[in-house]
Amino acid sequence: MNKKLLCAALLGGLSLAQVASAQDFDDRWYLTGAAGMNIQDNDRGTRNAPFGAIGLGKFLNKNWSLDGELNYQNPKFDANQDANWSQYGISLDLRRHFVTDGRNWNPYLLMGLGYQRSEEEYLIPSVLSPADRKDGNFAAKVGVGIQGDLGRVGIRTELAYRADFDDSSVNAPQEDWFGDVLASVGIVVPLGPEPVAPVGPAPVVEPGCADKDDDGDGVNNCDDKCPGSQAGQTIGPDGCPVPVTIDLKGVNFDFDKATLRPDAVAILNEAAEILKRYPDLKVEVAGHTDSKGTDAYNQKLSERRAKAAYDYLTSNGVDAGRLVGPVGYGESRPIAPNTNEDGSDNPEGRAKNRRTELNVQN
Repeated sequence: MNKKLLCAALLGGLSLAQVASAQDFDDRWYLTGAAGMNIQDNDRGTRNAPFGAIGLGKFLNKNWSLDGELNYQNPKFDANQDANWSQYGISLDLRRHFVTDGRNWNPYLLMGLGYQRSEEEYLIPSVLSPADRKDGNFAAKVGVGIQGDLGRVGIRTELAYRADFDDSSVNAPQEDWFGDVLASVGIVVPLGPEPVAPVGPAPVVEPGCADKDDDGDGVNNCDDKCPGSQAGQTIGPDGCPVPVTIDLKGVNFDFDKATLRPDAVAILNEAAEILKRYPDLKVEVAGHTDSKGTDAYNQKLSERRAKAAYDYLTSNGVDAGRLVGPVGYGESRPIAPNTNEDGSDNPEGRAKNRRTELNVQN
């Protein structure tokens, strides 16, 4: 065998296959064409020769293809190169492709059965020399290869062994069959337009939580942490009701006192009238202190201040069922600084913090 020619054919095909892209399953019929070297069985007494092949095939699925192929080769006899020896045939080849997504080449195994016809000239002692033998016989083929996709066409590089069961050779009458090696590079040309995946109706996109506002509070369901809020409530960005604080400005207390001053009575009277005018309104009565004193003392003091406002409202016609509390918050919720930036006392700020509030609950 001519090993240099065999290696050259394989390396050339491999270099092309390496740049090919991964083959996808395509059920179109395709034409094939191949050219290579037929490494003749030494027992034939013939020289190696180029061969060509054409075929028609189809992928049965992603991993299997089936081709029908015609081949032709015309070697020369070693002893008499003027005598003609030619061979042509047909085969049915099944290939098992090992396809991996994302890989730009895919190896395969080849199995084939076919028919080979030989035409052999030989010398006889007669004026009719040379004589001519024409005979056909069964053939089988196995091999390996690599196939890639170059876009409009594919490419194959292949090495196969073909058993030719020719038992009537004149040049080698002692042989019952011959084994030839076929090294080739070929192309694969799909027929017809590239298949297009069917386009179905556009999927119906159901509105997500970001597009819904079931309780109608202006906050979408994704962000709404209080999905059961009611109409008329003041709603924050999280969908939860925000307490509305009515600061009873002027309803302040002397230091360390929980007694309503005369100037606070008029303000509480106005608040009582508002609550009577809106009978559905529900409020929390809250008391606050400045920062002087201990936390425990201020807590008790704030509760007494809240109770002073609570008692005044209930004694002036406001239903206690509409009032939450009284609740004391001690010094925990100042509305003004109790001290200046330099740490000194801020009497004006502390005076503002000694207060009561009505926090709307609905």
